[in-house]
Amino acid sequence: MMEEIARVVDCQQGWVTVEVELKSACNHCASSENCGTSTIAKAFSVKTQRFSLPTDKPCREGDLLKVGLPESVILKAAALVYLLPLFGLFVFAVLGHLLATGLDLNANAFSMIMAAVGAFVTWYIGKRFAIELEREASPVIIAYLGQEVGVISAKHG
Repeated sequence: MMEEIARVVDCQQGWVTVEVELKSACNHCASSENCGTSTIAKAFSVKTQRFSLPTDKPCREGDLLKVGLPESVILKAAALVYLLPLFGLFVFAVLGHLLATGLDLNANAFSMIMAAVGAFVTWYIGKRFAIELEREASPVIIAYLGQEVGVISAKHG
């Protein structure tokens, strides 16, 4: 299970709305100081994602929760978005080659065009299925971590 820390932004009638900070892989390797990709990633603001989860415990705004999502959901979505277009590229390239030789056209050019069309069409189909898979897969609350230490003292101090 992939785990992430989420901050509660709203809690109403058995449902909690949480916000998760989306992290970049940059700044996690030894080359981050000399890496152009890391510099570009630092230039853009931190992105967050909000979603609602059912809860059986009362929460307050600012509480931290550990939420989890099964790896299988992420692997299926990645396969749909990355592997399906690659498969489509190869299948459509072969079909384009066969079709071009049958019609006495330039086989290489027609294969490349068909490969690009196949990759795009299967990417679009995979993206739609991945969005549906993401909708059906809901994260779960693993642990209630309470308030951050600095948040409590700042609100009451």
